[in-house]
Amino acid sequence: MEINTAKTAGFCFGVKRAVGMAERAAKEYGSCVCLGPLIHNRDVVRELESLGVRTVDSIDEIRDGEPVIIRSHGAGPEVYSELDRKGCPVIDATCPDVARIHRLVREESAAGREILIIGERDHPEVRAVAGWCGQSIVLETPEETEEYLKNHPEMAGTPLTIVSQTTGERKNFEICVNLLKKQCTNLKIFDTICNTTSNRQREAAELASRCDVMVVIGGRHSANTRKLVEVCKSRCGRVLFVENASELDVQALRGMTVFGVTAGASTPEWIIKEVNRKMSDEIKTAEAVETSETVEPPVEDTAVEETAGTPEAEATFEELLERSIKTLHTGEKVSGVVASITQTEISVDLGTKQSGYIPVSEYTDEPGVNINDVVKVGDVVEAYVMRVNDVEGTVMLSKKRLDSVKAWDNIAEARNTKAVVEGTVVEENKGGVVVNVRGIRVFVPASQSGLPKDTPMTELLQKKVRLRITEVNQPRRRVVGSIRAVAYEERRAKAEATWAEIEEGKHYHGVVKSLTSYGAFVDIGGVDGMVHVSELSWKRIHQPSEVLSVGDEIDVYVISFDRDNRKISLGYKDPNENPWIKFTSTYGVGSVAEVRIVKLMPFGAFAEIVPGVDGLIHISQIADRRIGKPDDVLSEGQVVRAKITNIDNENKKVSLSIRALGETPAPAPEPESDEEDDGGDAVVYDTDNPPAPEDLPDAE
Repeated sequence: MEINTAKTAGFCFGVKRAVGMAERAAKEYGSCVCLGPLIHNRDVVRELESLGVRTVDSIDEIRDGEPVIIRSHGAGPEVYSELDRKGCPVIDATCPDVARIHRLVREESAAGREILIIGERDHPEVRAVAGWCGQSIVLETPEETEEYLKNHPEMAGTPLTIVSQTTGERKNFEICVNLLKKQCTNLKIFDTICNTTSNRQREAAELASRCDVMVVIGGRHSANTRKLVEVCKSRCGRVLFVENASELDVQALRGMTVFGVTAGASTPEWIIKEVNRKMSDEIKTAEAVETSETVEPPVEDTAVEETAGTPEAEATFEELLERSIKTLHTGEKVSGVVASITQTEISVDLGTKQSGYIPVSEYTDEPGVNINDVVKVGDVVEAYVMRVNDVEGTVMLSKKRLDSVKAWDNIAEARNTKAVVEGTVVEENKGGVVVNVRGIRVFVPASQSGLPKDTPMTELLQKKVRLRITEVNQPRRRVVGSIRAVAYEERRAKAEATWAEIEEGKHYHGVVKSLTSYGAFVDIGGVDGMVHVSELSWKRIHQPSEVLSVGDEIDVYVISFDRDNRKISLGYKDPNENPWIKFTSTYGVGSVAEVRIVKLMPFGAFAEIVPGVDGLIHISQIADRRIGKPDDVLSEGQVVRAKITNIDNENKKVSLSIRALGETPAPAPEPESDEEDDGGDAVVYDTDNPPAPEDLPDAE
């Protein structure tokens, strides 16, 4: 057995400096106050309190003239101003790396640039940085960054300066920056992640990949320690997160041989030594017990084998006695009945002289699971023998190890039979993603992920996917799969089903896949149909993007289809919302309506009767006298009363008359410019090709 402690574990320079300054301040002033916990470690904070360093949560709790320590996370300018007003001496323990960010954002903000901080929004360091700039944005994840850019297209040309929380994860920072680079054209990027943080995470990942168990020490409120836990969990199956030695569960170390230890930046050296000492004592005790154990030779009597499957009720006394004294060996597969369950282990009756137990951590890998929900007293379980202790009469078992062997068998069978398996995407890896399939890590190259080119792999994280196994190399523990192959086959099957049952007028619920200048392509089940721009809205629109966005889920219906050429024409606008139907159900010939002038032409004026339906007021029907041109009397946007004199249902045209009411509109005001608006939301007449003279009433 061996314990490997990371070289980078424990206090970083900034934290060590802050603790030293607090200790010296306590000696110099006798007592002082720290605005917020100096660091995220309760043991250190308690030790400082014993020296006279009191912790407060707000400036209101600080007495006038009382010495104040600014913690390593820093503080905003308003804090310094208030402390100055109170006459409080300030011991500024802000980490130098954090202070550098304060100066940087202050200068960039003064230069008229907006500040974008990538980090945890509620972290005290991030709040302090935000206080030093005039205007700032805080984004935590690539998903949040992508959503923000989608909702704020104006960011494309905004002068933007990007900084990071010093304890941020580099991969998260780089992904966010790449997303911003794609849309924003005026960027200044400052990598302000602490090098010590990056080195600590890198060493933790390397150490976790070769250890049976990783122990991560640090405060539960420490951002950098939580990141260490995430990094270790991605490389090691068992990770223990403790604040000090008292929280270390030595039972969880049983059966392990290689241990790794790392610690966050807020963990002092004495706590790391205490944890190491406790682990060493456990290992020495275990090794002493193993040395004193007497290993019985395996029973080779064939009579035992023959009676092994005999039911208890039918077995003779001699057979039961023989079975009860059988010795188990490490690596052996056994089955037993669950006798009892606790929060830490499951007791199993193996029918032998030893009592078996399965640590909860060796039963399942499912995070946050309640063990009582997955196993009950009386259940029969199969497991591997991990360790036999004849002195104590116990056998440590592992169901996970047996499940892992079965999983490898299932993976190999899936490869041979080309079966589809399911799993969850657990991490992004270089060149692809890793999918957890029944405890087996399956690598899916980016080309087989099924995502469009240039789409970040983070789109798949924590999603359940279906894939086909393409390569299995158990000695190297390498498995490769393809999500794209399954998606392609499923899409093809859906397409065939859609074409088999398609008919005009049939309704589908689809997803907008892409937009062009002439329409939108919608996936209605493995098949893309096109909604022409004229079918998107009853109002006149110029671009499909005025109505739809890529990814929208919409209801469409089939207008027509060409099975041979695989083309489908779809409709989107609701027939029940047809403005012509609304118009004819409300108005008839002879009706009087208030209309809005939307376009002026030499031969007359077009007026909106209801949204989507316009009528023509011929120049001869505008006034009861001869006029030179319509804009002598009317102006665009003006509301007037007019009588409907004709409705052409076949061509959907309407004729209007102001003159028929015996009313003449007041003269239009002089136009302020020569520019002519081409307004009109939905003109029924084609104003670019005016009606022929014979189609218009005679002018007087």
